[in-house]
Amino acid sequence: MTRPLDRTLSLKDLVFIVIGTVIGSGIFLVPGAVLTQSGGSVGLALLVWLIAGILSLLGAFTYGEMGAMRPDAGGLYVYIRDAFGPMLAFLYGWMVFVVAGSGAVATLAVAFTSYAREFVPLSPVAAKVVAVAMIAVVMLINVRGTRQGATVQNLATMLKAGAILVMSVLLLVAGNGFASAETRWWPEVVDGGALAGGVGLALVAVLWAYEGWHYVTFSAGEAMDPQRTFPRAIVAGTALVIGLYLLANVGYIAALNAGGVMRSDRVAAEAVSMHFGNAAGKAIAAVILVSIFSAANGLTLTAPRLYYAMARDGVFFAKLAEVSPRFRTPALAIIVSSVWAMILAATGTFQQLLTYVIFTTWIFFALAGMAIFYYRRNEPNTPRPFRTPGYPVTPALFILAAVAIVLNTLVTQPMRGIVGLAGVALGVPVYFYWRTRRGPPPTEGSVRGTTSRVAGSVE
Repeated sequence: MTRPLDRTLSLKDLVFIVIGTVIGSGIFLVPGAVLTQSGGSVGLALLVWLIAGILSLLGAFTYGEMGAMRPDAGGLYVYIRDAFGPMLAFLYGWMVFVVAGSGAVATLAVAFTSYAREFVPLSPVAAKVVAVAMIAVVMLINVRGTRQGATVQNLATMLKAGAILVMSVLLLVAGNGFASAETRWWPEVVDGGALAGGVGLALVAVLWAYEGWHYVTFSAGEAMDPQRTFPRAIVAGTALVIGLYLLANVGYIAALNAGGVMRSDRVAAEAVSMHFGNAAGKAIAAVILVSIFSAANGLTLTAPRLYYAMARDGVFFAKLAEVSPRFRTPALAIIVSSVWAMILAATGTFQQLLTYVIFTTWIFFALAGMAIFYYRRNEPNTPRPFRTPGYPVTPALFILAAVAIVLNTLVTQPMRGIVGLAGVALGVPVYFYWRTRRGPPPTEGSVRGTTSRVAGSVE
């Protein structure tokens, strides 16, 4: 029998997981590109950041209800499995394991080496060694205990969130960019079609910058009092990220003016260096290193719980469902996924894989969002400690946004879309292999029974 995971994550831990997994290096780099795509209009660019944040918040509200009523390890995997069957759920887990989750950790590790060069010269070989070493450190932290992983996440996230807050306020006080002639709040008369296309691209880019808040759903099985803490955490964490992102963008514009932000691809470092010197710019590089480490730690703390859930259902390596009797973590799931991330980082193959497959995550975001309608229809009497505000409009808008991102990729980059979908489809024969090897997947009744036992254990 699979040993259950201990419930050790508090409300604070869950909030910091949300913030830590979302904020990596994007907010320090991409605001210039978003402002450019928005026609140089500050008001339009900020509106794009706000709309993308609100769409993410709609998803957080939606998943918050399901996480409170299904407080089990696996998150989105569980919602998709219950509503659409085990094969689609497996394909989601397959995609996360092979590319999305492990590839994201590899991406962060490589980005870590890029900023480490600000302090230590690294040859190409040395950079790969540092990337692999960073993943190994994060792996060891999380193998040794969920509590240890969460404590590191809390400290690193507090540091980077606090640094972004302080940086933004100081830039607002020191800068005068909003008075510059290069700073326009709204676009001048331009080609409306071209502007709309640019704003669409900016919105997609910003939605990518917000991605990561859903990883906390994988850890619902380790949340204390999940019916109360889980929905509060996913909503509060996402809302705090929106506030930090908007404040950082305003700070950058105050420091550099709109033209300066558009010309920069390292906007945080340039803004801080201009007003406070090169030493302060180095400090920002250090903060970005902490930020990247925190994001990688958050992914390693959460994603293996998805693989644990798959193995528990008999559609993945059975050993990955084992919980270490000493550390009380799915240690082998953490090790296997981390080793795969190391291979991707060392070989650089993750870059092409992510380019083609990452957009498919939004297909599964939509499916997981649709699951709320399944639960409302088929389990109307199941206790719902948290109900999605504005249902059914809230989940419908989130689903439409996810579908729009998928369609945008298929229309504007059809080859990427086709290759990405083909990559996900490669999981179909793997699923049938596991189903044949392990026997039929759990029935709806057994799934409901498992969930009932989990819910009962925390009441």
